[in-house]
Amino acid sequence: MLAGLGLFGAALSAQGQPSAPNPPTGMQRPAAPMPLLQPWSGPHGGVPPFDQVNVADFKPALEAGMAESMAEINAIANNPAAPTFDNTIAALERSGSTLDRVETVYGIWGTSLNDAKVAAVQAEMAPKLAAFSDQITQNAALFKRIEAVYNSMAAQKLTPEQQRLTEVRYKAFVRAGAKLDAPAKARLSAINQELAGLFNKFSQNVLADEADQTLVLKTEQDLSGLPASLRDGAKAAADTRKVDAAGVITNTRSSIDPFLTYSDQRPLREKAWRMFTNRGDNGGSHDNNALITQILQLRAERARLLGYPTHAHLRLDNTMAKTPEAAMQLMEQVWTPAVARVHEEVADMLALAKKEGAPADFKIEPWDYAYYAEKVRKERYDLDQNEVKQYLQLDKMREGMFWVAGELFGFSFVPVTDVPVFHPDVRVWQVNDKATGKQVGLWYFDPYARPGKKSGAWMNAYRRQERLDGKEVTTIVSNNSNFVKGKPGEPVLISWTDATTLFHEFGHALHGLSSNVTYGGLSGTSVVRDYVEFPSQVLENWLATPEVLNRFALHYQTGKPIPQVLVDRINKASTFNEGFATTEFLASALVDMKLHLAGDQKIDPDKFERETLAQLGMPSELVMRHRTPQFNHVFSSDGYSAGYYSYLWSVVLAADAYSAFTEAGGPYDPAVAARLRQHVFTVGNTVDPAAGYRAFRGRDPKIEALMQQRGFPMTGAAAAATPAAPAVSTEKPAKTTKVKTKVKASRRK
Repeated sequence: MLAGLGLFGAALSAQGQPSAPNPPTGMQRPAAPMPLLQPWSGPHGGVPPFDQVNVADFKPALEAGMAESMAEINAIANNPAAPTFDNTIAALERSGSTLDRVETVYGIWGTSLNDAKVAAVQAEMAPKLAAFSDQITQNAALFKRIEAVYNSMAAQKLTPEQQRLTEVRYKAFVRAGAKLDAPAKARLSAINQELAGLFNKFSQNVLADEADQTLVLKTEQDLSGLPASLRDGAKAAADTRKVDAAGVITNTRSSIDPFLTYSDQRPLREKAWRMFTNRGDNGGSHDNNALITQILQLRAERARLLGYPTHAHLRLDNTMAKTPEAAMQLMEQVWTPAVARVHEEVADMLALAKKEGAPADFKIEPWDYAYYAEKVRKERYDLDQNEVKQYLQLDKMREGMFWVAGELFGFSFVPVTDVPVFHPDVRVWQVNDKATGKQVGLWYFDPYARPGKKSGAWMNAYRRQERLDGKEVTTIVSNNSNFVKGKPGEPVLISWTDATTLFHEFGHALHGLSSNVTYGGLSGTSVVRDYVEFPSQVLENWLATPEVLNRFALHYQTGKPIPQVLVDRINKASTFNEGFATTEFLASALVDMKLHLAGDQKIDPDKFERETLAQLGMPSELVMRHRTPQFNHVFSSDGYSAGYYSYLWSVVLAADAYSAFTEAGGPYDPAVAARLRQHVFTVGNTVDPAAGYRAFRGRDPKIEALMQQRGFPMTGAAAAATPAAPAVSTEKPAKTTKVKTKVKASRRK
């Protein structure tokens, strides 16, 4: 149960006093059994009953799960026997299975099938779940037992994994306020409940703007410049929405980015750009600015209650970076060469635009950047991304990921049709160990955009791997994307960047599938926030390997592999536009950190964003990757708050780790792959991440590989900003639902 309990334990929540002997009123198990409350049955060790879900069941099922969990928690807390690892820490691991299952399905509906009915349940249940979490972490009797085990680990002769789990649980409870006095605990719980409601409202506002706003392409002229695949996708979107038009561009990144890249219609590019960048910032009922101010104030107050100067210090206390200053140092050192590269990129664009006849006073605007960058790419490197797309079929790229997983991890993927799915687009594969034939898990793939589905890409863990009490439980994971469907029966073509995203999210899935631990609370991706992106970002490197391209980058019409001359152009242009990609990410990460270092200052989000970017010297030709009013990473939960920097921190590790392969026998070197599996992918949170990395690499990480990958000059100051491996904590990051590790890809975050 406590696998999802991180900083504030929002995955476990309910109302009532911490040591209430009976379930609180209104949380009784319903008389009639519901499918959501039953243990998962069927093949593959049991699977979620997606075919039996009724939205009306979510509220009573969550309440019943909380009631059952609270009874289990009280039994542990009030156990008259002396505290031991088994009757306290392991007992917590055994508790809450019903609530875990309900929250898993509930979370999927919230992210992938959201509608007015689901939103209404979320609005009501978010504060209740937050309150329930506090009821557990503020249970004085329970914490006393956890503390007793923590203080007697040596005497109890715990195994290293048991010690790690005990330490993680103890520190999580302390950070959640277990040591506060009664008035402070009450105020902390009130803050958490209020934040839960604000988080839900924030994400619903962004979702509403994404669902309700579209760019209608009225005529064939409006489609000018768009490749056939994008035209087909726009037409399909118009048909789905029953709009009589040449096409519709939906308000999601997977639809907006290619439109901005290829559309010849500058006024329409501007409309599309403004529609997308102003999500949550349009005034009216879906505007998020007031919510952000409230969230920041509450986070600052909570940090002070817990003894930290700011929310940023609180959040980074249990990360590899350890302090906001360390994270800021790394970001600022990369920021300078990234911005310098942007200025070079803009100069190249302006020169080309004027050569094409643009007036002397022509200025590159943010809605022009992708369009002219693509033109420069074609002129300088003879590389047309639309040409590359002809070889990147979604299904073939998926097969390429499976092949890489077989080579590096020894996995095989077998499609199955004997399990229910939550949408007809979803497909499922059984994942086996090729050496033994043993099943290691299931992989669900939900690739396409649709109304009610959050934009972006992420990985979920439906069930965690564990061997508690000798019972082997295999994991269930999923990857979720927002690719745009084309014509029925035709392959979906994706961009190189989208293919990179696909590999990134699959890296998270492999992290979960590789898990080999005893206690589920330490399994898979349950690691500190600035380490969790490392396994996913390192896997991105295998997309460009000749072995993958020659086998799976096949032309969608001829079936011929991508020609070597085109691969050479891709490699030659590998650092092209890195100024833009790095700067738009870092702008978001720096604003995130500075917002949360501002303490209890009352912030006007738009003004703060504008002034902070001006102070940083943000180029006017681009914007933050995630503007503050739509920054779901930071304001739809505590997940990446003061933590968006972690993508950069992790990519330093990833670049350095991949260089271990290139320094040895190449990307598929079996000895290096074995070390990567052993010390990174299989261990979950059973070892200190810095120690795990050193065991794999033989040393601490260095920043040189990242700077080389992005084509940035290496300076002494940048070298000094290399992540310091010893500065790590043993605690895992907070998660706000059972839906785990919802992350965006490197350079697609």
